[in-house]
Amino acid sequence: MAYSMTGFGRGEKIFDTRKYTVELKSVNNRYCDINIRMPRIFNFADARIRKQITDRLLRGKVDVFINYYDSNSAAETVAINSGLVRAYSDAAAAIASMTGRADDLGTSRLAAYPDVLSVSSSAVDEDKLGDELITAVDCAIDGMIKMRKREGDNLLKDILVKLDRLETLRDEIAARAPMVVELYRSKLSSRMDELLTSEQREFYDDERLAAEVAVFADRCAIDEELKRLVSHFAQGRKILARDGALGKQMDFLVQEINREINTTGSKANDIEITNSVLQMKNTVEEIREQIQNLV
Repeated sequence: MAYSMTGFGRGEKIFDTRKYTVELKSVNNRYCDINIRMPRIFNFADARIRKQITDRLLRGKVDVFINYYDSNSAAETVAINSGLVRAYSDAAAAIASMTGRADDLGTSRLAAYPDVLSVSSSAVDEDKLGDELITAVDCAIDGMIKMRKREGDNLLKDILVKLDRLETLRDEIAARAPMVVELYRSKLSSRMDELLTSEQREFYDDERLAAEVAVFADRCAIDEELKRLVSHFAQGRKILARDGALGKQMDFLVQEINREINTTGSKANDIEITNSVLQMKNTVEEIREQIQNLV
C-alpha cells in the first residue's frame, strides 16, 4: 500500500461556543516540512501540532491553515489606551489652535489610530483548547491520508506496469545476448576469409580466432547484470506491497536498477541490445519521477 505526498484535508470541530477549522495542503519533499498559519492564541500548541502532523504524515511539505471562532461575547475584550487617547486629542487641539482651524477629530477617527484600541482574550484553559484543536487537526489529517492513499494507489499501479515493461525488455536482452557472440564469430571469420589468400589461410591458426572470440565474449558478458536485475525487480515488488513509507527505499532501489542497466549498455556491443537499454533507461526515469511523490 503506497501513499502519495500530494493531498488536501479539511477538519471542522465545534465545542460549545468554539469552532475550529483546519485545512492541510501537502506536496512532495524529502522531509516533513511544516508551515503553520494560526491565531496567536494557539502559539502554545505549535510544537504539539507539528508532532502530530509529523507522526502521521511522515514526509511532505505541509501548509497548515487554522481558523478559530468563539461566539461567546465574554471570550474577548476591547481595552482603551486612555493615556494615548488624551495625547492624540491634545495634539489635535494644539494643531487646531496653531493653524486657526476647527478641531474636527471625531471619536471614530481617534479610535482608528494605532494602539488606541487593543483586543485581548480572556484567560483560556490551554490544555482544553489544545485538546480540542488537536481533534480538529486529526480530522484534517484523516481526510488528507484518504486522498494520499487514492493518489498513492494510482502511482503504485503505474509503477508496477512500468516494472513489467522493464522485465519484458530485460528478457528480450537475455534472449539476444547469446547471439551477440555468434554474430561476432561469424563476422570475424568472414573478415578473415576476405583478407587472407588461400595460401595464407593454410597457415592461419583457427585457435587465434577462437581466442579472439573468447576475449570478446568475456568483455560483453552481461549475465551477472541480468541476474541482478531480476533480483531488483522482485525486491521492488516486495517493497511496493508493504504498508507505510516506501519512497526512500524505492529511490535507492531505482538507483541500483539504473546502474545495472548502464553497465549492460556499456558492455553489450550490440545495436539491438543498446536500443532495449535506452528504452529501459527512459522507463526507469519515469519511475524515478513517480516515486518522488511517494511517502
